[in-house]
Amino acid sequence: MTPQGWSTVKIAIALYPFGAGAAAVNVFFASLIFSWVGGPVLSTSLSILIGAILGVPATWYFARHIRHLMDVAEERSEA
Repeated sequence: MTPQGWSTVKIAIALYPFGAGAAAVNVFFASLIFSWVGGPVLSTSLSILIGAILGVPATWYFARHIRHLMDVAEERSEA
C-alpha cells in the first residue's frame, strides 16, 4: 500500500509557520509566568528566535501525527 496525499515533510513545511508562532507565544508567556518568581521577561525578538528553534521538532511531530491520521483514514476507507 502506497500512502496517498502529502508526505510528512510537505505537511511539516506547510505547518512550520504556525508551529513556530505558537512556540514563540508559549515561550513569551512562560517567561511572563516565570517573572512572578523573579525570572527575566524575554524580549519579543528572543521569544521569536527560541520559538523558531522549538517550532522545528514540534511541527515535525505534529506532521507525523497528521500523516498517521491520514493513513488510518485511508485504511478505513478501503475496508
